[in-house]
Amino acid sequence: MRQARVREVVGGTIRQHMAARLATGWASAKELSALLHIGEKEVYDHLMHIEKSAPRFGGMLVVQPAVCRDCGFVFKKRGRLTKPGSCPLCRGTFVEEPLFRLEHRGGGEQAG
Repeated sequence: MRQARVREVVGGTIRQHMAARLATGWASAKELSALLHIGEKEVYDHLMHIEKSAPRFGGMLVVQPAVCRDCGFVFKKRGRLTKPGSCPLCRGTFVEEPLFRLEHRGGGEQAG
C-alpha cells in the first residue's frame, strides 16, 4: 500500500484539516481534493488512515455508499472507500461517488 504524505499546511496537517472538514458534514473525495489542493488518490490514502485512527479519539468515519445513477444500485457492502468503476447490475458507469463524514461517538451530553 502506498504511504500518504502528511504535509504541513497552514495551521496543521492535511489530515487534521480533512478531519476538521469531515466533522462539519458530508464531503466527497473530489470536494476534499479541491479544498486541500491534493489529488483524489491522496485523499483516499488519508481517509483510510483517518478511518483507522478515528476510534482512538472517540470518532468514527461514516461512509454514505456510492449509488448507480442509472439503476439505483447502492454499493452497501463495498469495503473500499474509492468510487466504483461500474455497476454490477446494469454495468453502467454513471456512479455517484461515496460521501464521508466524521462522527464523534460518546454517551456524554453535548455542550450547548
